[in-house]
Amino acid sequence: MTRPSNKAGKVYLVGAGPGDPDLITLRGRELLESADRVVYDALVDPYLLEYVRPEAEKLFAGKRGVDPEARQRAIDRLLVEGARQGLVVVRLKGGDPFVFGRGGEEAEVLAREGVEFEIVPGVSSMIAGPAYAGIPLTHRAHASSVFIATGHEDPERPSGRLRWEVLARSADTLLFMMSIRNLGAILSKLQEHGRDASTPAALIERATWPRQRTVVGTLSTLEEKARLERISPPALLVVGDVVSVRESTAWFERRPLFGRRVLITRARHQAAPLRRLLREAGAEVVEFPTIEIHPPSSWGPADKAIGELEAYDWVLFTSANGVDAFFDRLWKKGRDLRALSQARLGAIGPATARRLEEHGLRPDVIPGEFRAEGVLEALHDQVRGARILLARAREAREVLPRQLREVEGAQVDVIEVYRSELPQVDTSELRRELEQSRIDVVTFTSSSSVKNLARLLNVKSLSELLVACEVGCIGPITSDTARAHGLSPSIEPEQYTIPALAMAVIDRFKSSPSGTRPPR
Repeated sequence: MTRPSNKAGKVYLVGAGPGDPDLITLRGRELLESADRVVYDALVDPYLLEYVRPEAEKLFAGKRGVDPEARQRAIDRLLVEGARQGLVVVRLKGGDPFVFGRGGEEAEVLAREGVEFEIVPGVSSMIAGPAYAGIPLTHRAHASSVFIATGHEDPERPSGRLRWEVLARSADTLLFMMSIRNLGAILSKLQEHGRDASTPAALIERATWPRQRTVVGTLSTLEEKARLERISPPALLVVGDVVSVRESTAWFERRPLFGRRVLITRARHQAAPLRRLLREAGAEVVEFPTIEIHPPSSWGPADKAIGELEAYDWVLFTSANGVDAFFDRLWKKGRDLRALSQARLGAIGPATARRLEEHGLRPDVIPGEFRAEGVLEALHDQVRGARILLARAREAREVLPRQLREVEGAQVDVIEVYRSELPQVDTSELRRELEQSRIDVVTFTSSSSVKNLARLLNVKSLSELLVACEVGCIGPITSDTARAHGLSPSIEPEQYTIPALAMAVIDRFKSSPSGTRPPR
């Protein structure tokens, strides 16, 4: 991948934030969207890579077990060579690139090699970690100064740069990053140099991530508590009276789905709305797309209908995918919205209606019940003897067109504008997660997602692997399909929408402590 040779490349050292992908800056997101090459670290949330163009290079630079210096030299080469090829290169680093990372060293290399670069600060875990744990670094009643240090430096090393006799008493709040390996020595050194053993202290593991954990104790007790809780890197250590404020201000770990892992089976390009709602409620979302959207096997029938749209009284859409596919084809055939000026429009559900509105059209009918039976009720006596075009997927149910013909006497032309296919995916990791009961909820937003999951996992009954999961279905048709595949849905919203499904999952767990399951 190269740009024109007369265009100079540039490297951007971008802070990805501490873990939560929503904490990346607007500038950082903008650069990801325009990058030709992205070199990213292990502590970067994979969701951030969704902003990267499909044709751009995405290079993982966080392999462990490799000589750090050799790895860093390889990273430096990727940055320098990319810029010399005329590429826009984003070096995506966890937290802030200049805070206890090697951003400063990488910038020096770029400067030495004559490569143009820019530093894009990120939200550092030293700020976000305590905030997500409900611990203010400063507080008018508790602390007016903060000291930040690395926890990597061995306190017993004579040549160390940290002056413990000064550090222990220098600030009201002390924060040590990357502190697990030397935790015991740090706590002992602080007491040895005058910090009271009863001083509150907290350890924050995987700060801002869905699996964040916070252990609170004192300088004399925290090491043992961390051992019992098996706290592992990455973790932050906060020392000072501000830790006591957490009792009233902890918020992240009190969200209704905190500690829950929810499986989404939607097509990847449609997963974002449900994922966002679940993450906002505290869930760790596991995505396993069971559907891929493809063009129809033949555009012939659709093209014929598009050519004579003025002859239809109604055009009905049953999904947002159908809307997008129809209008994309309409445009490619040289037509536009004027072709629909004679027709009335119907949409099953608010999501389909919103997609129509995004294309500049308002539906005339949105049924109160978002399935075929609801459409029939909403259209009753309005479509008698009418000519109707129904744009949908190949795999859709036959209830709606059959009933429109039989009950309303309508002339119905059904056109396939897209098809749902089984994706080619590796199921081994998901199988392990399910076998180890590490998924709390599995969500289905269509009958196809149920059927395809069973096919992908190669099981006769999904209950073989989903025995420990709560099952959430978007509506009764999907629930019936889930039952036919051995499941017992316990979550079904009254409205068949993504927001309603997310709220139903939240309500199911709202009264249950993290780590326990509600009664079935």
